[in-house]
Amino acid sequence: MTATHARPRARAGGSSAVRDVVVLMLLPVPLLAAALPAAFAGGGTRRWFGGRGESQRAEAQAAKDAAASAFYELDTAQRDLRISIETITAVDSSPAARKAVDDFAALGRRIDEVSHTYITAVDAHDLDRDDLEPSVAARARSELATAKDELVRVKAELDRFAQGLGPLLGSAETQLARLAPAVERARQALLGASNALDAVRASGLRADALAARLAALAPELTKLNQGAGRHGVTETLQRADRVLRDAEAVRSEADKLPERAAEIDHRLVSLRTRAQALTTRAGSVEPVLSELRRRFSAVCWQDLQPVPEQAAVNVRQAEEKLKEAAQARDEQRWADATSRLSTVRALLNATDEAVSAAGDRLHRLDDVAKDPQQEIQRTRFAVRDAQRLAMDGRSTPDPRHARPLDDAVARLDLAVAALDGRHPDYWRFLTETEAVRRTAARVVSEIREERGAGA
Repeated sequence: MTATHARPRARAGGSSAVRDVVVLMLLPVPLLAAALPAAFAGGGTRRWFGGRGESQRAEAQAAKDAAASAFYELDTAQRDLRISIETITAVDSSPAARKAVDDFAALGRRIDEVSHTYITAVDAHDLDRDDLEPSVAARARSELATAKDELVRVKAELDRFAQGLGPLLGSAETQLARLAPAVERARQALLGASNALDAVRASGLRADALAARLAALAPELTKLNQGAGRHGVTETLQRADRVLRDAEAVRSEADKLPERAAEIDHRLVSLRTRAQALTTRAGSVEPVLSELRRRFSAVCWQDLQPVPEQAAVNVRQAEEKLKEAAQARDEQRWADATSRLSTVRALLNATDEAVSAAGDRLHRLDDVAKDPQQEIQRTRFAVRDAQRLAMDGRSTPDPRHARPLDDAVARLDLAVAALDGRHPDYWRFLTETEAVRRTAARVVSEIREERGAGA
């Protein structure tokens, strides 16, 4: 339906009659009285039908007006709905959206049919003719009324179709409403990242990796500027979100870069100091091993024999990694510097544990050799405490708890009996008592979990 058919054209006779009446109204009253008979007599004036003829003409004209009103309403509704369809197709390519487009096209063809019928009926009958016959007026009224009914019926179909578009249209409008703010947020994020990089560079840090990441976003910005008309609303929204996320990540890292550089500088100094301290401490391991070899059996210290040599190797490796980390820091390769420092820390931690283990072994063996009863009583108390809990509220313990506790008691008795030899293996005795206490603790934990679940 097009604008060219929006309103049937006015007839020349009707315009002439209107002009005649206006002229008569402007004449002086005596002149008007004299002119009136001539206006309704022959000589180019309309031939009026009296009675039923004029009634038929009036009814036909009323039918024509009603059909024109229905036509305009249908045309307006179709135009509005076309905008809705275009909104949906700009955003949504789902099967439901494609079906809506197809259904609208089918309705459009039906609208064209009823519009053609209406326009044909209007063009077929000149209701302003002076010699309009009553039968012709009646036929015109019937055809125009039928055209109006068809227009109204199709308009109702169009309204029902429009109501069904509600969810699709709502979703599309929501996305379109998000479009401009999303693109603007992405642009502002890129500007913020660029400003942050400028500030970092002004402080003497190159931030080359961050600059490269920001430069990689330039093509995305170009596509954002080209707009949704070229790339689609959905794709543009996704691109805007992606640019926003990536640009904010660059800005955040740029803001943290001075702090990161200062932290790396601090860790370099701290780990150098620690490496030097461990070098000194590692030198004390050999005297400790000598004491262990002199006073205790080989099984108590032989696993510690490699500690001095391994400590020296670890410290040397740590110092080499520290040099690499310092070079990476000077070259502002922050990730490499951080990685090297993590390796240094792991090496020094392992060395610290090994060096500490030697001194701790001697201390514990000294204590148990002087008074094994303290270790024995500590372990028996842990087992008895677990046994009391297992018997709490029961006449006999649950076998799941009693069996491991009975095995723990037997294991402790064997460990105690092994101390009666000429050269007791105190280290084995300590590892056995620790194992017994772990068993008791595990049983206690299981009992409490079961009772807590039952409550």
